Amino acid sequence: MILGGRALLLKAMCGHFRCRPEAVSMVVMAAAAVNNDVGMAVVGAAGWGKNVVRTFSIARGCDLKWVCDLNPQLLKATAERHPGVRVTTSFDEALADPQVKAVAVAVDVPNHHRLAERALLSGRHVYVEKPLTLTSSDALSLCTLARERKLTLMVGHLLLYHPAVVLAKQRIDAGELGDVHYLYSQRVNLGIVRESENAWWSLAPHDVAVAMYLLGGVPVAVSATGAVFLQRERQVEDIAFASLRFAGGKSAHIHVSWLDPHKRRSLTVVGSKRMLTFDDTAPDERVKIYDKGAIPTPGHTTYAEGVAVRSGDVVSPAVPNKEPLLEECEHFIECVQTGRTPRSDGEQGLAVVRVLEAGQASIAMGGTPVEIPS
Repeated sequence: MILGGRALLLKAMCGHFRCRPEAVSMVVMAAAAVNNDVGMAVVGAAGWGKNVVRTFSIARGCDLKWVCDLNPQLLKATAERHPGVRVTTSFDEALADPQVKAVAVAVDVPNHHRLAERALLSGRHVYVEKPLTLTSSDALSLCTLARERKLTLMVGHLLLYHPAVVLAKQRIDAGELGDVHYLYSQRVNLGIVRESENAWWSLAPHDVAVAMYLLGGVPVAVSATGAVFLQRERQVEDIAFASLRFAGGKSAHIHVSWLDPHKRRSLTVVGSKRMLTFDDTAPDERVKIYDKGAIPTPGHTTYAEGVAVRSGDVVSPAVPNKEPLLEECEHFIECVQTGRTPRSDGEQGLAVVRVLEAGQASIAMGGTPVEIPS
């Protein structure tokens, strides 16, 4: 039987002390020193929060201590699913536990800033579901607080940990696609319709984060339009189309909707050498790389003469079978343990919120381009 580090230490010390009663406390203290697991508390057990609780309960290096929620029935169900995890309706009770080193915030977005700020002020590392906050000023204050206190602040931009998106990033950085000209994405379905946030704020954070990750920068301007069909009295947009302009001429185009006949989660990246597609709803071959391109030929007046179209093989590389949420949660734990900067750190979360704010302002102005503050 193969033993882990803590089990080996316990066995060795028990053998050395022949398990004498007076040696028990020394064994326990030494085992605790070897155990580097991060004590976690998750706030929010409803909806997506249930998935966050489940994932942190199995994440390597994580010791889930507490789950907080205002709904006693949810807490009862959580306690039954995760024996040994303490549940409470009081966030203060979880923060009073000195074994809690990190907090995951998985509640409704209007409460992200308040709860994340309290956790940071208490000296805890913080993971926040997307978007980080509803305003860039609140997001900036969290980033400043985390930086001043040397704490990890990470945002749950899930797709940055999707194996297919990671593969796309690797292929782009390796130069396989050549110079990336533009990308576009669709995130549409029939539902879930929300009241507290529109489709732009609810769905687009994923695609904005992916565009920034793949193109390696922050947009300088955004133009967006939206439309209200289901909740006219609240003026909650059900659809949005946005164009993000990056320095150097690259662009990203985003379509989000919860009022669509299809469930589609797709991404297309067009480069000077090859093109890449990702369809997250496909049963197999979710990523395809097309050896296709168009090469301008100077000195000709017509398109047919002036552009040489090249069409080669289509390759579908194998995508690792990894759960994105587990990859994300374990990345957070690793960053807490090592001090590394998360892939989706607070600064990236702040940049996404700034894009969302500018996009909302553009929607209000009928699509007028809005510059994004650096």
